[in-house]
Amino acid sequence: MRKKLNKKLCMDDIYEICILTHGNNRKKAHLYQLTFDEDERISTNALWVFTHFDMQNNEWLYAKHDDLIDRVLVEKNETKRRLMLHLLLRQPFEEESLRSDFIDFCIAKINACSQPYAIRCYCMKLAYE
Repeated sequence: MRKKLNKKLCMDDIYEICILTHGNNRKKAHLYQLTFDEDERISTNALWVFTHFDMQNNEWLYAKHDDLIDRVLVEKNETKRRLMLHLLLRQPFEEESLRSDFIDFCIAKINACSQPYAIRCYCMKLAYE
């Protein structure tokens, strides 16, 4: 899978990886590990694939909720941050487990002119959902 993620992906590649990981938690875990890869292309592509998971397979990421939030808070790569915010937007947020550090992060990014519009938009949706 790492070899496939090490190149420019087309939608057929993404769908192929989605089918490969469908219902296979071990392969999803391997794909998730690749989101931490030192190679920016591999880690970004792995996150991009997760954004194309159907809702059934997307539920696997619910267990990674706090991990994704932790990563968003420190991520310097705007593309990876945007992809992780997209993944978080597809997850349920429980009132009793809302993290004030994440809400503060989102509110701060909404008006930050230095942030890309997509990140500002995702932060707006997440902060006011």
